[in-house]
Amino acid sequence: MREEATAFVPGHITGFFSAHPAEDPTKAGSRGAGLTLTDGVDVTVTPAPEGESTIVLDGEELEIDPVRTVLETLETPAHVEAESEIPLGSGFGVSGAMALGTALAANRVFERKLSRNELVTIAHGAEVQAGTGLGDVVAQAHGGVPIRLEPGGPQENKLDAIPERARVEYVSFGELSTAEVLSGETDQLSAAGKQALSRVVEEPTLLSFMYASRLFAREAGLLTDEVTATIADVADAGGQASMAMLGETVFALGTGLSDAGYEPTVCATHPAGAMLK
Repeated sequence: MREEATAFVPGHITGFFSAHPAEDPTKAGSRGAGLTLTDGVDVTVTPAPEGESTIVLDGEELEIDPVRTVLETLETPAHVEAESEIPLGSGFGVSGAMALGTALAANRVFERKLSRNELVTIAHGAEVQAGTGLGDVVAQAHGGVPIRLEPGGPQENKLDAIPERARVEYVSFGELSTAEVLSGETDQLSAAGKQALSRVVEEPTLLSFMYASRLFAREAGLLTDEVTATIADVADAGGQASMAMLGETVFALGTGLSDAGYEPTVCATHPAGAMLK
């Protein structure tokens, strides 16, 4: 057993998706596409001295169900300390990042000797089971600009990617509940997601991804007034922007938000997936 281990997991912005439920959470998930980010989450795992697991995010002790499930599945009572560059509940995949980072770091600390695919499957299943996400974990494990062609964990899904890198800007105006959206009626959302995916598969470019993402946000009925106004401002300035799923967040490529007069957070697409530090 090691004293501690730390994993970095990139943030993930989903541009569009369709929901695909299944009884087995490792087979459930989503199709869609998104951007992984150089802004992400560092997750440090140490053995719990009293055998009682604790989870801390940015100095605050929280109960994060996917992380708890990962620890229970691996049978690793641990203290999980996470530091995030991205906001929780705003469409950046923080809960998925924490679940995946916990799996990678706990596997090393407690010497569970599981493969990467096994750990991603555990984290993905925990995230789906909690209702906090459907495709973040597999995308964060992959890195780049992943296209999720089939749902589920690594043993079930099929991934491709847009072979480009980009500067990314974003502004967040508040939180949206992923669990509430996913537990509601998703037929309209999934129909829009399938159409968006067809477009990006036919033309796998960042420009096509941004266009499909904007169309999806509108047709899925997820846009808020503030997000709509911000996307319009970026378009008026000659840029490309859309809404992060699922959060009240607008992201743009290049200098789109800056050119529109906003003061965004700036990062880039991440060239690789989650990794131990």
